[in-house]
Amino acid sequence: MLTEMESSRGLMTRRDLLARAGCGFGSLALAGLMSEQDLLAGPGAAAGESKLPLSSRSPHFTCRAKSVIFLFMYGGPSHVDLFDYKPDLAKHAGKKVGEVVDTKGARSGGGLFPSPYKFARHGQSGHWVSDRYPHLSSVIDHTAMLRGVYGHSISHAPALFELNTGMIRTGFPSLGSWVTYGLGSDNQDLPGFVVMYDYRGGPIGGAPNWGSGFLPGAFQGTPVRSKGTPILNLNRPEKLGTPQQRQLLDYAGTLNRRHMADYPADNALEARIESFELAYRMQSAAPEALDISQENDATKKLYGIEPGNPGEYFGSQCLMARRLVERGVRFVQLYSGGGHGDNNWDAHGNITGNHNKHCAATDQPMAGLLRDLEQRGLLDETLVVWGGEFGRTPHKQGGSGRDHHPFGFTMWMAGGGIKGGTNYGETDEIGYHAAVDRTSVHDVHATILHLMGIDHKRLTYHFSGRDFRLTDVAGKVINKIIT
Repeated sequence: MLTEMESSRGLMTRRDLLARAGCGFGSLALAGLMSEQDLLAGPGAAAGESKLPLSSRSPHFTCRAKSVIFLFMYGGPSHVDLFDYKPDLAKHAGKKVGEVVDTKGARSGGGLFPSPYKFARHGQSGHWVSDRYPHLSSVIDHTAMLRGVYGHSISHAPALFELNTGMIRTGFPSLGSWVTYGLGSDNQDLPGFVVMYDYRGGPIGGAPNWGSGFLPGAFQGTPVRSKGTPILNLNRPEKLGTPQQRQLLDYAGTLNRRHMADYPADNALEARIESFELAYRMQSAAPEALDISQENDATKKLYGIEPGNPGEYFGSQCLMARRLVERGVRFVQLYSGGGHGDNNWDAHGNITGNHNKHCAATDQPMAGLLRDLEQRGLLDETLVVWGGEFGRTPHKQGGSGRDHHPFGFTMWMAGGGIKGGTNYGETDEIGYHAAVDRTSVHDVHATILHLMGIDHKRLTYHFSGRDFRLTDVAGKVINKIIT
């Protein structure tokens, strides 16, 4: 006979049938088979380790970094105006791109456009840096430049998904989700994966950029705001006291675990139970972790957190990120730029008007972050990654803008096992194609995982009949930039 719940949904599931047919022996057999395949274990949990989703887990090998801060320049920062100096653009100024290199895949066809900015070599490394980044250039020796990165989409949303999830289509776990799935978190009172998007709006594509895809929901990113209430709906209602809330959670947990006994392989239910408990613990831990008023004036000034400083907002995000990794948060992603048009780095109409604004907003905060991490002894164990979903064309679009450009662009990494002052990869003479040591997004992801002590080929999740991984069937670790 069907139970009331089964009647309300029409038919029994296969698990319901196995649980009841033959006194439940079918269910026992299924559980045994799944246990043999490690499908009932917590994600990545080894023998003797906790099965809670965010419990800290051992890496595959000795890690160089314990946490990641990903500085995401949403909209597409121009490599040829920031880090990839191309004097040949002046030599070929005004020519069609096809007169110099093959333009397969180009979306616009204006004349070649020399950078309006001045470049100079900085530090012992001699890294080329534009004059838009005077603060960052003073700490540039910490960075390893990846100048030959390429992607597969010329449109924002698919390119964002690719850099964030490894795939140009939605529905896949994000980089931060994969890292916390593999390693858990060192602080059980805070999320393992935190996202701070711009006050002007989130990136195109929204939450899937930091979603957990088919991984359990416990591994998705938790959005945090730099202005106002950091985490929405975190505080308990005024009329609900701590004892009453604890009783409510305990009762809900009892009911949920009783229900979970009938569904031993339902990771989503276990993740939901743990999310309630994490939210409860965060009510006291998160406000303290995100309260930058506790920092002294010298530290705030280092990040550019001063009235009238264009870096005040992003500097607040960078300082929050430092406080979070200092407290054991595994992965923090910051977005510079939000919404549409010149509110982000999408400089279609005027490269100087757009990049002057966004460089000024990020220069001192990023330099301050690297300096602060170094002073506190955290840089060696914190991997800092910089990049956008693509670069911008070396040719002109409109009056003095540049179009989207995934065929060759720049990213950089610092700290956490990175060999500062190194270069890897090159674009061609005008910055159009990744030409030497071409670096795919999968290579970038494989390298990040490697520095975190994870073998990207072994970090898998069985879903829909096959094993998935962040790097799909590709990816190679960029050993030349690793200490």
